[in-house]
Amino acid sequence: MTDAAIVLEQVAKRFGDVQALDGLDLTVPAGTVYGLLGPNGAGKTTAVRVLTTLTRPDAGHARVLGLDVVDRPEEVRAVIGLAGQYAAVDANLTGRENLRLMGRLTHLPRAAIAERAAELLERFELTDAADRPSRTYSGGMRRRLDLAAALVHRPPVLFLDEPTTGLDPHSRRELWSIIGELVREGTTLLLTTQYLEEADRLAGRVAVIDGGRVIAEGTSAELKSQMATTVLALAFHEPAAAARAAELVTPLATAPALVEGTDVEVAVDDGAQTLVEALRLLDRAGLVVASVALREPSLDDVFLALTGHRAAPTGDDRPSADHSELALTGRKPR
Repeated sequence: MTDAAIVLEQVAKRFGDVQALDGLDLTVPAGTVYGLLGPNGAGKTTAVRVLTTLTRPDAGHARVLGLDVVDRPEEVRAVIGLAGQYAAVDANLTGRENLRLMGRLTHLPRAAIAERAAELLERFELTDAADRPSRTYSGGMRRRLDLAAALVHRPPVLFLDEPTTGLDPHSRRELWSIIGELVREGTTLLLTTQYLEEADRLAGRVAVIDGGRVIAEGTSAELKSQMATTVLALAFHEPAAAARAAELVTPLATAPALVEGTDVEVAVDDGAQTLVEALRLLDRAGLVVASVALREPSLDDVFLALTGHRAAPTGDDRPSADHSELALTGRKPR
């Protein structure tokens, strides 16, 4: 059996009136990619902050490679890398200078720093821009530099907190490719994301969290089996028409229709056949459809199927500003 690289046991954390983590349990085997899937406010970033020693839990235990994050924080920081939602690089330094600075801060042998920086610049396709200030980099380039900085000291465990948020599709695919390489090299990755596609592509196992606790866990295929394969989206000109349409199409769905103003969405097993039947029902009822579409399930659909409510942000995760100090110094902010 593969040893666990990351363990959370009944971890709780409260910020004022907000319970960010509520008895979170999690086990990540070494050498795997584990996805934490959830909306803003679900507790993902708070979990990462606890595991990276940036936030002290109120209760429970968290360990990385067997090291307790509260009792042995300095040892934990020596074996982890962190790339957060916002690139934690110094905008006034060049890419090369950023990586060399990280090498000094993580105590690499002085003779090895220049070579390691050059190696990472090449690997992340930043050699041509290596001697430009990082403030001139595109968003995708800054994110790649941030990930390179997290890898300077070759950490066996890497935390990626929504690493592709705000990136264009091309930059996102580039980062996915790099993450895939890290996996093949045996790095243990804990990845937080709001994107079902991202978790599906990168993670061997996924935990869906809501309200600071795990509500579902398994492989991507196992989680998808808990929801309908297709979502039928209908739009009408009047809210009253939408409400009436929801009553008519709900018997065709796997769950009650969701109505928001003039829009109706229902989860269905056979999208094409249900679409035909739904349009016939609506036509017989004299309801005029403004638009209709079939789409694959989104994160909202996952949460709707699992919890009965939308994955609306609740704001219980704190900003990731402190990530920069950990990433650039290996020290916990004071």
